[in-house]
Amino acid sequence: MRNEGLIQRYRKFMPVSQDTRIITLNEGSTPLIPAPSLSAAIHPKIEIWLKYEGLNPTGSFKDRGMTMAITKAVEEGYEAVACASTGNTSASAAAFAARAGIRCAVLIPEGKIALGKLSQAMIHGARVVQIRGNFDDALRLVRKVCERYPIALVNSVNPYRIEGQKSGAFEIIDDFDGIAPDFQAMPVGNAGNITAYWKGYKEYKAAGNNPNLPRMLGFQAAGSAPIVLGHPVDKPQTFATAIRIGNPASWKSAEEARDESGGLIGMVTDRQIKDAYKMLAATEGVFCEPASAAGIAGLKKLSENGYFDNFEPEFGDKLRVVSILTGHGLKDPDSAISAAEEPKTVDAEEDAILEAIGIEATATV
Repeated sequence: MRNEGLIQRYRKFMPVSQDTRIITLNEGSTPLIPAPSLSAAIHPKIEIWLKYEGLNPTGSFKDRGMTMAITKAVEEGYEAVACASTGNTSASAAAFAARAGIRCAVLIPEGKIALGKLSQAMIHGARVVQIRGNFDDALRLVRKVCERYPIALVNSVNPYRIEGQKSGAFEIIDDFDGIAPDFQAMPVGNAGNITAYWKGYKEYKAAGNNPNLPRMLGFQAAGSAPIVLGHPVDKPQTFATAIRIGNPASWKSAEEARDESGGLIGMVTDRQIKDAYKMLAATEGVFCEPASAAGIAGLKKLSENGYFDNFEPEFGDKLRVVSILTGHGLKDPDSAISAAEEPKTVDAEEDAILEAIGIEATATV
């Protein structure tokens, strides 16, 4: 089936009319991948599925919200958009703005953005400005600029972003033949994504498309965990740059998603994220950016604390858990290189090669 983009696929759930010019890169329809090895390693009662958002056009879940945000900006007559970003938002905004033929400006924290993401924003023609400050400073400044000038703000505080991102929940339910998972796990940075998925699950249920709702499980990095701590973090720290945010724009709605669903928002250390990042790639062959692995790290931590022992599956034999992998691993190749074993250098001889790859040389006839 040809992918026409998520707005067209779920048009009746989107704030568009028949006359709306849709700006799309054929985003959405990302795969839901079973993870049997990971499931067995984490808990015998759960069945983990990976919603691999890294296969969106610019390599992250941001494309879901951006197709809607840029579509509405164009419909409302804007000729320029702007955002603050730790990386993925800038790449997506720049690509969709280029597609629409409008200008894009991006504010980023100096030296705290993965080059794989920054290069995307630059090649798509965005005007990229680094500030001496963190993401929260960048967001505060870009909001002020957009309030004073005719520039559309396309960060997750833009309600159209949430409208586009909620489509991920629709796809999960469709792929599971009308049943929502028991749990959904995901990283939490600016908190728009957990807000959007919960909105999607509720809307689809109200339309009669699913009888149940999942418990929402969100995870912040320990050095950037304002929701868990209950107060903003002035200088957030984590190697998972996509969730290095100290004062989430969608804080309140994320707490509502947590509380309404009976779920939780917890935190995981950088060490736990790195271990999950490597485990995911090594056991399931799925390469995600570091922040994406926060959901898997969180599931492992919950399992070790006996969390899943308290639940029984509503449908099927096991508790179905969907973990949202928000971005592709190639967004941050430096992290992958630093986490992996360095290549061995040997002489150009067969015995040396066999020894390096761990195969014992034997005589052949």
